[in-house]
Amino acid sequence: MLTRNCLSLLLWVLFDGGLLIPLQPQPQQTLATEPTENVIHLPGRRSHFQRVKRGWVWNQFFVLEEYMGSEPQYVGKLHSDLDKGEGTVKYTLSGDGAGSVFTIDETTGDIHAIRSLDREEKPFYTLRAQAVDIETRKPLEPESEFIIKVQDINDNEPKFLDGPYIASVPEMSPVGAYVLQVKATDADDPTYGNSARVVYSILQGQPYFSIDPKTGVIRTALPNMDREVKEQYQVLIQAKDMGGQLGGLAGTTIVNITLTDVNDNPPRFPKSIFHLKVPESSPIGSAIGRIRAVDPDFGQNAEIEYNIVPGDGGNLFDIVTDEDTQEGVIKLKKPLDFETKKAYTFKVEASNVHLDHRFHSVGPFKDTATVKISVLDVEEPPVFSKPLYTMEVYEDTPIGTIIGAVTAQDLDVGSSSVRYFIDWKSDGDSYFTIDGTEGTIATNELLDRESTAQYNFSVIASKVSNPLLSSKVNILINVLDVNEFPPEISVPYETAVCENAKPGQGNDSQVSIPDKCLFIPKLSSLSAV
Repeated sequence: MLTRNCLSLLLWVLFDGGLLIPLQPQPQQTLATEPTENVIHLPGRRSHFQRVKRGWVWNQFFVLEEYMGSEPQYVGKLHSDLDKGEGTVKYTLSGDGAGSVFTIDETTGDIHAIRSLDREEKPFYTLRAQAVDIETRKPLEPESEFIIKVQDINDNEPKFLDGPYIASVPEMSPVGAYVLQVKATDADDPTYGNSARVVYSILQGQPYFSIDPKTGVIRTALPNMDREVKEQYQVLIQAKDMGGQLGGLAGTTIVNITLTDVNDNPPRFPKSIFHLKVPESSPIGSAIGRIRAVDPDFGQNAEIEYNIVPGDGGNLFDIVTDEDTQEGVIKLKKPLDFETKKAYTFKVEASNVHLDHRFHSVGPFKDTATVKISVLDVEEPPVFSKPLYTMEVYEDTPIGTIIGAVTAQDLDVGSSSVRYFIDWKSDGDSYFTIDGTEGTIATNELLDRESTAQYNFSVIASKVSNPLLSSKVNILINVLDVNEFPPEISVPYETAVCENAKPGQGNDSQVSIPDKCLFIPKLSSLSAV
């Protein structure tokens, strides 16, 4: 048994006339080292003041927590000076734990703890003691209150109540950048010894991070930690009591630290030249290819903007950024023609949208690559020489007379011959025929301008090698008039000529005709001379 815990704490109480005089508790006072003398008025026995020698002065006992001995733990002793050792005094105990935790020997006044105590469960007990005459059962002294304090031992390890922890710190942070503060709690008595004095240390996570042994603040320990090299760190933190000394109890927790991204990397093209092949038939506005610059940063720090550098071929193309993939999508602004130009070359620049001025010294946050586009020949339909053909023909022109011709060519490499035919849509289209090889258009029937003054129909030209490839053009034929009818009087007239009529004299149909006039019958027609 520890010497400190085996000391018998003897309680002496100054008495007068057999009465135990209770003492008021004195802070921070346990057991006096030597008797003290005080002037005390002794009620009921003396009418004057007398110097009396006092016994031991006390206000509290101590009992060691977690006692595991085979015998009850001795706490202390109550004694009255009225007790002459003749068995006439009985000691009683009441209050916190009396009987269940603490017992007293009624004869000797010895107090024992009969079970193991836990300071973290209850740090002290307040009890009351009294000396009673064993025969009369009357109190020999007033009841006195005292405290039994449970003395702490280091039986609790520090605990991280909020662990495990998750923290983050920007990459490329300087040494000493704040990351997180951890805190461990020790349930032992912080006012007694070093049982609850905690010291922090890192068991795993060096040399990247450090921790303040007193405050538990974690900081970066290396400069320029790069997220693109390593993003996640798991740091094992230990909290040890007894000021970190040997024999102290320890608890641990894990801190998962993530390096957050900053824009410290420019976009870079993985190659200097991109080759694309584009069919000449690609429609305007269509995506004809994709290129991509690589930025190892994350989120908005990796957003890229693409631009075509002015130069050869750049005016035919456009480039936009795919927001999902951060690729540069090249689109067609104008039509391509393999027969006119077979290749285009231009440069594309990739740059970051969101710049961080702290890293301007790294260099320009952009890169350039060359794009070479090869135009692929596509078999195309024949092309007419005109978008519209207008022809004229006189009416009554003999059947089979050629009135004009259309021309279509196959512009592809290794051109094919062309065949022509009329796109029949109505019976009226049978007035004309077309030579399938030459493209000449001739009359197929006599034309009458007074019946139909204009004809409109379509001619189709198709490749002989691939009849499915064809094109169409409109034909407009105007029929010209021929002087084939004499003039006619539209209304019949009757008139008379008098014998004495003068040259140029007209006949008024409202005037009666004299006898000496020649009557002319109705004229219904007049032939042209």
